[in-house]
Amino acid sequence: MNPEKLHGTPPGGSHWYDAEAGPLVRPYAMTGGRTRPGPTSVAFDLIALIDVEEAALAQADRAALGYEHRQLIDLCLVETQTVAELAAEADLPVGVIRVLLGDLLEMNVIRVSRPVPPALLPDEKILREVIDGLRAL
Repeated sequence: MNPEKLHGTPPGGSHWYDAEAGPLVRPYAMTGGRTRPGPTSVAFDLIALIDVEEAALAQADRAALGYEHRQLIDLCLVETQTVAELAAEADLPVGVIRVLLGDLLEMNVIRVSRPVPPALLPDEKILREVIDGLRAL
């Protein structure tokens, strides 16, 4: 990459600007240098389901949240999202998403749940027998 593009006169006087990529914000700046979610012991695996606690959100000061936090909340307000979906939609690394979700969890703005593991789901044969039984009624 041409160093002059990085060190040229940036629009608006921003130091974090690349003529080709636009504004750049380093992931560590979004997370305050943190690489792990806060003191909670919740593991934000890729398939963890994230849902907004709307009652807590109404009491929270959304203006005090960072842009990325608000973006994640807005994505989860539409529908429940997985960590992987949030990372893709927000176009941020999964590690950054986990730290930001940890912040929101500490504020009680989100709820984290796990999908039912396939081993705990009923067998397909049993479900077919139930359907056949219901049809016979």
